[in-house]
Amino acid sequence: MENHLEMGKKLLAAGQLADALSHFHAAIDGDPKNYMAYYRRATVYLAMGKSKSALPDLSKVIEIKPDFTSARLQRGNLLLKQGKLDEAERDFKTVLKSNPIDKEEKEAKSQLIKCDEMQRLVAQAKSDYQRRDYSAAAAHLDTLLETCAWDFGLRELRAECFIEMGEMGKAISDLKAASKLKSDNTEAFYKLSNIYYNLGDHEMSLNEIRECLKLDPDHKQCFSHYKLVKKLNKQITAAEELIQEERYGDAVNKYESVMKTEANVPYYTLQAKGRICHCLSKNQQATEAIAVCSEVLKTEPESLNALKDRAEAYLQDEQYEAAVKDFETAREHNENDREINEGLERAQRLLKQSQKRDYYKILGVKRNAQKKEIIKAYRKLAHQWHPDNFQDETEKKNAEKKFIDIASAKEVLVDPEMRRKFDAGEDPLDPENQQGGGGPNFQRGWNTWQGFNPFGSGPFNFKFNFNN
Repeated sequence: MENHLEMGKKLLAAGQLADALSHFHAAIDGDPKNYMAYYRRATVYLAMGKSKSALPDLSKVIEIKPDFTSARLQRGNLLLKQGKLDEAERDFKTVLKSNPIDKEEKEAKSQLIKCDEMQRLVAQAKSDYQRRDYSAAAAHLDTLLETCAWDFGLRELRAECFIEMGEMGKAISDLKAASKLKSDNTEAFYKLSNIYYNLGDHEMSLNEIRECLKLDPDHKQCFSHYKLVKKLNKQITAAEELIQEERYGDAVNKYESVMKTEANVPYYTLQAKGRICHCLSKNQQATEAIAVCSEVLKTEPESLNALKDRAEAYLQDEQYEAAVKDFETAREHNENDREINEGLERAQRLLKQSQKRDYYKILGVKRNAQKKEIIKAYRKLAHQWHPDNFQDETEKKNAEKKFIDIASAKEVLVDPEMRRKFDAGEDPLDPENQQGGGGPNFQRGWNTWQGFNPFGSGPFNFKFNFNN
């Protein structure tokens, strides 16, 4: 036993704490009544930062040798850090009654004064909390926790103050500490889960409530909350997967279910509407998208996603000025966002284009019209405005112009590449858009179209007369 004590002492001095601990374990096993073995082991535990393990060893030392003031003083200090003020006070008073050396006497007196001060602050903090003066209570608790850092009760009380003050980040920090300071702290995990849930972080909420149920699978509050969070988390995850699969209609339905599952926490309603706004915009349901996005922006005017989605919906609805305005507002909040900058440029081009020649309007079709719809509209208008249908010279000239526009519109909109360019804000038949000036001049006259039968079958190949 003496061998283990000596080896443990040398290893402790050398900083080899794990090895020293093994020898002190062996020494205690060899002689369970040796107070010095317990004291040395407590010293190692303290050096390793394992104060909870050190405390029972110091108590054992005092039990075996009540006049060992050094052990009692150390236990008093640990009890003070734990906020066990009455027990700490008893230890410091006992030290002072045992004729300690000057250094120990001075420390005991100092710590005894601190105990009195802490007890006064605890009473004041609780009084402030009862009077709902949460700021004053939190300030007193700040001072208390500088000394009683391991008191989980004080941390929980300060967390309650922070919750009342709306400082959720600080409340989370204190509750996390409290959950570690008390090994079976189901209440801390329950509160953490609720805070995360109300902040909209359903994933973190689920993690914390699971920790509660690990400690107590039959905890009624935790189990009830777990079922709600799990259901909501499952719905949101499923909705996001549907969006990734571009099944926007199904995603809208799923997010509507989210709003039914949790109607009392504003965050989830706002988040669901934001994602519905996105889905409707992606699904080319412009009118519905504009309405839902506008609802989101009433509550959250600086939501970049809602601004971008509404801008896209405005573009689909050919409200170009409104789209430009939304993209500009979004850029004011994030000028480096590539999507915003590209969207703004596109909206500006489309606005400029709309003030010139709009092939969709010429044919009277929507921007998302299919090729069959475009050809059908073209045939109808080409028949209506064919110049041969007009005898009056002025009317014939007007018809020729309209017919050229109709044919040009059809040519652009049935060609995928030309249509893509036009949708991006570029008129592929505008000479100004031809690079280098060496391309063909797309200004066409009526002669270009003479002899063409708009109602014939086939791929509608046109023969153009280019003027170089």
